[in-house]
Amino acid sequence: MSGGLPMTVPAPGLPARVRIHEVGARDGLQNEKTAVPTAVKAEFVHRLAAAGLTTIEATSFVHPKWVPQLADAEELFPLLGDVTAALPVLVPNERGLDRALALGATRIAVFGSATETFASRNLNRTVAESLAMFEPVVARAKQEDAHVRGYLSMCFGDPWEGPVPVHQVVRVAKALLDLGCDELSLGDTIGVATPGHVQALLSALNEEGVATDRIGVHFHDTYGQALSNTLAALQHGVTTVDASAGGLGGCPYAKSATGNLATEDLVWMLDGLGIETGVDLAALTATSVWMAEQLGRPSPSRTVRALSHKE
Repeated sequence: MSGGLPMTVPAPGLPARVRIHEVGARDGLQNEKTAVPTAVKAEFVHRLAAAGLTTIEATSFVHPKWVPQLADAEELFPLLGDVTAALPVLVPNERGLDRALALGATRIAVFGSATETFASRNLNRTVAESLAMFEPVVARAKQEDAHVRGYLSMCFGDPWEGPVPVHQVVRVAKALLDLGCDELSLGDTIGVATPGHVQALLSALNEEGVATDRIGVHFHDTYGQALSNTLAALQHGVTTVDASAGGLGGCPYAKSATGNLATEDLVWMLDGLGIETGVDLAALTATSVWMAEQLGRPSPSRTVRALSHKE
């Protein structure tokens, strides 16, 4: 591999450390047209952990009919027993929670929407109905001492409804936290956010009593804004950033969405800013090159391409 690491030049007003919430194994692979073998998924998670990622979203306990690519959750999760990283899993309802808890999952996530149209198309419910569905899931997960993350999609724009009012996002975000979620991930599902919009939403959440340390950000790179938006969130004090190794994935229910922010692109920026992540960029890049070979196509991550370019 050519290249290496960026020159480290810290910038003022940024956190000393960022926790990367790696979503490639779940959010990335759920969009593949063909199912990835369970053994390959398990090796992917092991390699991500070996590269220094401390939170790796492993799979989703959703009905196989909806996400057939993750139908092997029961087979996969036991293969990860020796992974030292935290392994959150997505659960859509109480049945999914039962399946996850039965395998010893201690970190779960629910996936809500800030807009009615996406809630209807993705969850087949209104926003209020989806929150009602999550209520017993979150309550029981907390009874079992599980950590609960609430994903909120369409926080900045919706392909059917257009721009999403900040107050609307704040209302649903607060409702998720009121259910008992420990952490909130703000999703820019179609990638339309810009930095001022990001900071306005974060400020509005703070004004309504939501502490910045309970917020993570999840940006898509549809318009090339994911890193700019992440930097805006870091300037606001956010220290949890979702990213996908090699830039895998998007959203199967949002046609205009392109891939997630690539973890390597994020780490390159954070390394250059002197922000600790604990991630070995060379090992992570090698992992994404390997995964791209398994999938039969090159990684969309610019950093992966730059670092793996053969001289």
